[in-house]
Amino acid sequence: MTRILVTNDDGVLAPGIAALAHAVVGAGHDVVVAASHTDMTGWGAALGSFHADGGIDVEAVELDGLVGVPAFMVTGPPALCVMAARLGGFGAPPDIVVSGINPGANTGRATLHSGTVGAVLTGGNFGVSGLAVSIDVGEPILWDTAGTLAVLALEWLLQQPPKTLLNLNVPNVPLDELKGVRWARLAPFGTVRAQLVPGEDSRRLQMELREHGEKLPEDSDTALVRDGYAAITSIVGIRATDEVPVAEHVEQRLFELR
Repeated sequence: MTRILVTNDDGVLAPGIAALAHAVVGAGHDVVVAASHTDMTGWGAALGSFHADGGIDVEAVELDGLVGVPAFMVTGPPALCVMAARLGGFGAPPDIVVSGINPGANTGRATLHSGTVGAVLTGGNFGVSGLAVSIDVGEPILWDTAGTLAVLALEWLLQQPPKTLLNLNVPNVPLDELKGVRWARLAPFGTVRAQLVPGEDSRRLQMELREHGEKLPEDSDTALVRDGYAAITSIVGIRATDEVPVAEHVEQRLFELR
């Protein structure tokens, strides 16, 4: 049985994480839940501020309908939850990280800043595969649609090499209205674009999220979700690129300066 860490960036008591844990438990996996004590959207893969000789507050909680599933509230962002889990902080280290379900799509290059995605990238940095799951906004949010697709994507992920990382974005429609599932590339933008505008005085900037109106590539994640398809994108964490001659340049200039 695969041990799976379920986390998110909306807080351990958010409805999306309970829906995701329900789906993964229902698929027969050994689940441990660990997530932030509060909403930490936008923290990316940050670990927060802590010290080697200090402690991190952790509180056991019980999620609705998940009796017997260990769940922990952690004072820190989702990436810290993943790191702690992989180091054995919540029992046996998990084999895979599943993060979400985030209310609101995490598409385009803005995924760099997503705590939902950051948790998965952190898992990759610690040697395990991961799946980030988000669903487009709507009223009500149809968590079951995203949960069902998450389990199906997880079936595939379990057969892949370690450190395989996926980002799944699902339109907020009933499962029988979903047009299909497509492999996608990152769009230049997400569903909205951030804009800074002057605030009430010169010492403040106001962040606004606006529709960008850009025509996006049809095979991009943002466009596909808007068109009613679930989009799956492969993502990578920190890795070294192929060798470039910068070291030789710096060494030569250093030699000349000496």
